[in-house]
Amino acid sequence: MKTIQFREAICEAMSEEMRRDESIYLMGEEVAEYNGAYKASKGMLDEFGPKRVIDTPIAELGFAGIAVGSTMTGNRPIVEYMTFNFSLVGIDQIINNAAKIRQMSGGQFKCPIVFRGPTASAGQLGATHSQAFESWFANTPGLKVVVPSNPYDAKGLLKAAIRDDDPVIFMESEQMYGDKGEVPEGEYIIPLGIADVKREGTDVTIVSFGKIIKEAYIAADELAKEGISCEIIDLRTVRPLDKETVLKSVKKTNRLVVLEEAWPFGNVSTEITYIVQAEAFDYLDAPIVRINTADTPAAYSPVLMEEWLPNSDEVVKAVKKVLYK
Repeated sequence: MKTIQFREAICEAMSEEMRRDESIYLMGEEVAEYNGAYKASKGMLDEFGPKRVIDTPIAELGFAGIAVGSTMTGNRPIVEYMTFNFSLVGIDQIINNAAKIRQMSGGQFKCPIVFRGPTASAGQLGATHSQAFESWFANTPGLKVVVPSNPYDAKGLLKAAIRDDDPVIFMESEQMYGDKGEVPEGEYIIPLGIADVKREGTDVTIVSFGKIIKEAYIAADELAKEGISCEIIDLRTVRPLDKETVLKSVKKTNRLVVLEEAWPFGNVSTEITYIVQAEAFDYLDAPIVRINTADTPAAYSPVLMEEWLPNSDEVVKAVKKVLYK
């Protein structure tokens, strides 16, 4: 094992796959000459050249369309958005073309493409740069949605996403690019659609994904001091959703808290809540509790932002609520 940053895990995954398959290329704003807005493509222009690592204008709709069209001629593009907030400019290509090419062509065309970049909040960036769109994309048949929370998962999942013959939305976090973690020296792949039990527990199940899962770890450490054992599940892939792992855990602990950095109406935690009450209702000893952001646009003020975001204190309170403590 070696210890590397999250951004290095992303770079390694892309570079290893591009060495393996010449049909793969990277396209996006500042991915080449600048080594990536967050240095996630550092050194790739030097290794692969300007035909495979391509700087684009600020025109997300245009280069998303070029990339989608190129899949129909045998290419496997990786499209980087500087933030998924900017993907809204190109969302027509993602939703109306990438997600539907296979069906609308009667299976004649695959669309092996990865759209990747940071999601959700990243400090004082204002309302239009602090949004989580996982549930938006997961609502679309034909798309797979991946949200890793650490370097090990990020590398293994990104390699799987690049090899997938369907479009994958791969969502990272600006606040995780500097995170360090252990990654194997050799080749490894993490299949899409499989959640990971990050911590075994017996009293309550906490389900989360992405950077906000760190708050669950903090809360679990605090609760352990009081003798409360939390089982933490990292979904890793939002669509397809690994409901079996969640249901198995709930049937063991009989209580569920879902932590998600997203607005509370119609999100991933809503779907999980429905699945569990529909398929494991008799195992529940307490109502499910969801923890989300406030139902407002994100604020610029750091004080308001702190109130807006879910935190470990809220997780502690939620766990005690389902335990009737």
